[in-house]
Amino acid sequence: MSFNSETLIDEMKGWRHDLHANPEFGFEEKRTSAFVAQKLREFGLDEVAEGVGGTGVVGTLKRGSGNRSIALRADMDALRIPEQGDLPYKSTNPGVMHACGHDGHTTMLLGAAKQLAQDGGFDGAIRFIFQPAEEWGRGALSMLDDGLMERFPFDEIYGIHNIPGLAVGVFESRPGAIMSAEDNFEITLTGVGGHAARPHAGTEVLVAACALVMNLQTIVSRRLSPADTSVVSVTELVADGTRNALPGSARILGDARSFRPKVSAEIEKQMRIIAEGTALAYNVSVDVKYTREFVPLLNDPELVEEAFAAARTFLSEDNIRTAQEPMTGSEDFAHFLKHVPGVFVFFGNGDTAPLHNPRYDFNDDGLVHGVNFHAAIARRRLPPA
Repeated sequence: MSFNSETLIDEMKGWRHDLHANPEFGFEEKRTSAFVAQKLREFGLDEVAEGVGGTGVVGTLKRGSGNRSIALRADMDALRIPEQGDLPYKSTNPGVMHACGHDGHTTMLLGAAKQLAQDGGFDGAIRFIFQPAEEWGRGALSMLDDGLMERFPFDEIYGIHNIPGLAVGVFESRPGAIMSAEDNFEITLTGVGGHAARPHAGTEVLVAACALVMNLQTIVSRRLSPADTSVVSVTELVADGTRNALPGSARILGDARSFRPKVSAEIEKQMRIIAEGTALAYNVSVDVKYTREFVPLLNDPELVEEAFAAARTFLSEDNIRTAQEPMTGSEDFAHFLKHVPGVFVFFGNGDTAPLHNPRYDFNDDGLVHGVNFHAAIARRRLPPA
């Protein structure tokens, strides 16, 4: 069963444009949360809880007498990116924009909540989870720490993300690893800066930092098994020098991606070895901070088959694909999967700017497919008695 209500689609476009024009960063989604809660109450949900994990919202819809429950999740936060372009619903919050499509994800789940509240077709309870702060990996943990599983228990969970470059209406997922872990690192080199004309008089750090940036590239290429997918990226090099003064300190920042804890641990180990060796060679001191921000996202194989079956109820077989490789992006939806089985799926966003780009915009033509998937998986996993 799928819906084709032009009235609801037009209504959803209005919601999406409103959310896009009023983006809010993680744990600052007060207006967004209020908007979501108001809509859920208008739809007639049995319970709407606000302030879960800070600014999260959980709506509950019950039908029949079944005692099983599933969760459908959308993320609500925006990014600290100044929006470019001239959309009529361009961000009105300077320096913040929906550059990852969370406005669309939120709208799709709202549309599914309205449709399921009106039409039913399931037996049990559906938890509609609107999560804050996905972008910096804290929102799911915050909701879990606030008793999400105890207050609003569910047996399995499903989430959606849009993918630019994939045609609208194309559905992708895969069993097992589908998105990577993300680790962050900050390496600080400390020496003695001085005059640019007298480098021999101190132990300046810029040459050491440049050497270390290059040496870090050998972790994946020479120190890890080629069978293990991983990425180490330096994203910032910040020094305290100026045009005619050699720096006495430098910071190297970046992130690492992997799919197995063993590989993450080996990346950290090799990074520390390389950093200490490079610092010794250049007669400077070094400090390495290494943190783990996201865990790998591992789809439940049996529920992936259920997700594909749900997609077949409204998409042709040609538009349903098994992703051949996992993605090295990260998602804190993975934290929910440490508590219950679930599935994360991708839908095409068409020929749009990349995610996290200042000209990105969610494609409204994809809204209907997200609603259809949420509704189809709910009805499939909670069949009427």
